[in-house]
Order: sequence, then C-alpha cells, then structure tokens
Amino acid sequence: MTKRLIFLGPPGAGKGTQAKILSQKEEIPHISTGEILRAAKEQGTPLGQQAKSYMERGELVPDRLMLDLIRERLSRPDAHEGWILDGFPRNVEQASFLEALLKDLGQSADAAINLDVPDHVILERLLERGRDDDTAETVRRRLEVYREQTAPVIDFYRDRGLHLVNGDRPPETITADLQALLNHHAS
Repeated sequence: MTKRLIFLGPPGAGKGTQAKILSQKEEIPHISTGEILRAAKEQGTPLGQQAKSYMERGELVPDRLMLDLIRERLSRPDAHEGWILDGFPRNVEQASFLEALLKDLGQSADAAINLDVPDHVILERLLERGRDDDTAETVRRRLEVYREQTAPVIDFYRDRGLHLVNGDRPPETITADLQALLNHHAS
C-alpha cells in the first residue's frame, strides 16, 4: 500500500511543517527540492556537482536537472513505500515532466493537496518568521510570483483529483485531515 502525495501551496502555507509530521507518522520520506539539492551537493554525485555550480552562482537549478535529481531520489529504496513531494512541481511544465517521470518509474501520485491560506495570513506568518529578506514588499512579491507560476499547476491537478485543505487552522487539525485523506486514498 503506497502513499504518494504532492503538496502544493504558497510560501508560508505550512507545507514543510505538515510534510515533516506526516512523513514521520507514515514513515515515508519527505522530499523537498531544498532537501534534494542539499543532499546532492553534499554527496557530490555528478548531478549534485551540476546543481552545486548553479546554486553557487545564485541561479535556479534548471527543470531538467531538477527532474533528474528527483528521478534519482524517487528511485531510492526508502521511497518505494511512498513519498511526499513538497514544493515541486512549481510550474505546469514541471508537472507534465513529473507525470511522465512517474509513469517511467511505474508510480503515480495518490493525491495532490493544495494547502490553502489567505494572503493576509501568509503575510503575517512570513513576517513573524522574520527572515532578514522578508519585508512586506518581498513577501507580497513572492506571493505574486507564486500565484503567477503555480496557480496553473493547481488547475493542472484539478483535473486529476486535487484536494483543497484549509491551511488557516491549528496545525494538528490540518494533520488529522491530511492523514484521513491519505488513509482514504490508500485503502
């Protein structure tokens, strides 16, 4: 019984937090693009070295390379029982690539989940989190970019059974909802 989830949602929606909790409860890896890139850099695999050179120049790692890294990650033994993909795909092109990649691997996502949080709540959360680069202006900009690039991804998954989960509630309520969803899908 595999459990494979794609987490979507704006920055500050709590994707990382929820993915971490669920991955521990369900004993499946939480795969975030950040985690993949950090690991690739540390392990110094050929793909990792390529990724590292982009990161050191402060550039985005190209889709193709990101997909190769994700393919490598999803092929590992610990991902056979399932996984939670967090923060990927970020655009429709990545979503189509991912679908083809999963087909190649003989896998498919059980559900795409959109953690939905109103912009004003996200603004508050990110400003409270208080990273140096988080001003109201930069946060608004990040949200705009997110809506422009990632909103179409939500439409992409809408045709494939997207679940909207209200992310503006206590974390444990959200976790319970997500677990119920997972178990419903896996049965």
